[in-house]
Amino acid sequence: MRIVRHLLGAAITAAVIASPAMAEELTGTLKKIKDQGTITLGHRDSSIPFSYLAGKPEPIGYSHDIQLAIVEHLKKELNAPDLKTRYNLVTSQTRIPLVQNGTVDVECGSTTNNVERQQQVAFSVGIFEVGTRLLTKVKDGQPAFKDFEDLKGKNVVTTAGTTSERLLKAMNADKQMGMNVISAKDHGEAFNMLESNRAVAFMMDDALLAGEMAKAKKPSDWVITGTPQSYEIYGCMVRKNDPAFKKAVDDAIVALYKSGEINKIYDKWFQQPVPPKGLNLQFPMSDELKKLIAEPTDKAADEKKS
Repeated sequence: MRIVRHLLGAAITAAVIASPAMAEELTGTLKKIKDQGTITLGHRDSSIPFSYLAGKPEPIGYSHDIQLAIVEHLKKELNAPDLKTRYNLVTSQTRIPLVQNGTVDVECGSTTNNVERQQQVAFSVGIFEVGTRLLTKVKDGQPAFKDFEDLKGKNVVTTAGTTSERLLKAMNADKQMGMNVISAKDHGEAFNMLESNRAVAFMMDDALLAGEMAKAKKPSDWVITGTPQSYEIYGCMVRKNDPAFKKAVDDAIVALYKSGEINKIYDKWFQQPVPPKGLNLQFPMSDELKKLIAEPTDKAADEKKS
């Protein structure tokens, strides 16, 4: 009997040591998720094809598929196969406060990792890289406004709380362009202003602009143009000073990269028809994103290039 007890005790000890999440006492977000049996994911409503709603309560998109992979990773790490998922809608303006105050555990959408935001939240390794450009009408087979210098004195829309808004306002002041910069509440509203001729161009990340084109009544009426004003790396946001949870999120994303599964996710959202209209964005994977997948980093684009 003593031998049996000894073997049983050794087996339990080995099982505990084998589980990384149980090897030491859980803290922070990992403990919260384990105790509550629920993880709360922050998502967007119109960041096509990253995180958006298309007729159902649950979000869909490239970034959301990455979130779901994080959830599956946590189920294994926490030995919580019945872990429930809760969704919380965020906007460009509410996403950081909702991560900071614990309402949202992880936000994966179209959030740029930059040095300023790193003072407020922590970022996972990058999940996408984009350039900030313009969406404008096609006129006689050419962009109605080819580049930023053509926008002097014009109505230009962007989305409130984004890096594009900051860049556009700085450009307007520095170059005295006299633009009327309109800040819409989300990307959908910004494109509505463009489509209804209340603005002549929409400045945003090029992949998001491609997503807005996919929603248009006639996508061929629109074109992405202009010299990129910045390169941005998207990351998933988590609370600062919670290294164990950030590591779990990073590990899940890196596993997606190493397995090659990320290529299937990319193809699904950027090379195939996507909801709501079944249009193909035809947005090939950039060399920058290929490098980011091969060499994951949680640095911002400006840090990476400096």
